[in-house]
Amino acid sequence: MLTHCVPDTHAKGTPSLAELLKDQFPEITGVGDDPKMRPGIVHRLDKDTSGILVVARTQNAFITLKSLFASHRVEKQYRAIVCGSMREKQGTITFPIGRLIRNPMKRGISRKVGEIKRARHAVTHYRVLADVDQYSLVILMPETGRTHQLRVHLSALGHPIACDFLHGGKKVCCPPGAGRQLLHAEHLALSFPDGRRLVFESEAPSDFKSCEEKLFML
Repeated sequence: MLTHCVPDTHAKGTPSLAELLKDQFPEITGVGDDPKMRPGIVHRLDKDTSGILVVARTQNAFITLKSLFASHRVEKQYRAIVCGSMREKQGTITFPIGRLIRNPMKRGISRKVGEIKRARHAVTHYRVLADVDQYSLVILMPETGRTHQLRVHLSALGHPIACDFLHGGKKVCCPPGAGRQLLHAEHLALSFPDGRRLVFESEAPSDFKSCEEKLFML
């Protein structure tokens, strides 16, 4: 689901998450750094990525939550099905990420000089839970929050997230019945300066769980 309106969203008659949130929580209408487009929304999930999204109901809460993200006091964990059997069962990906010069709408890594601009430091830790010949089930733990970071990093590693046709390239795969990239934000923890810690968990939706069960017999 989209987190804010884009031109073709209205053409299809599909409400954005921002519109649905305003309907349910009208007090967020003026909250945020761009309340018209992203009322109360503290961070983003890519279109078709399921899971936890943080939304503030007051401006004070928004400022506090944004500061937690900026100071790396937020722990995030994602579940993903990726293409291919991963040889290394755990590791860290550190490719800098920037906009592709040949296609500014996409993010990528630089394999040679002049491929990307504004490359930024990006770190993703991963751990393989299960694998078969064509797919791996992985946990992803990003240290940084670059746009499309997990999708770009896994693609650069040669194991794109299943059904990610934007970043997957020639190695992209897509199991039968999957209609989106198989990426789910399952865990988020907020650590406040006063010592408080809030933890949120989200079970994967039925489409993800169905693919997981069929592929890995879990």
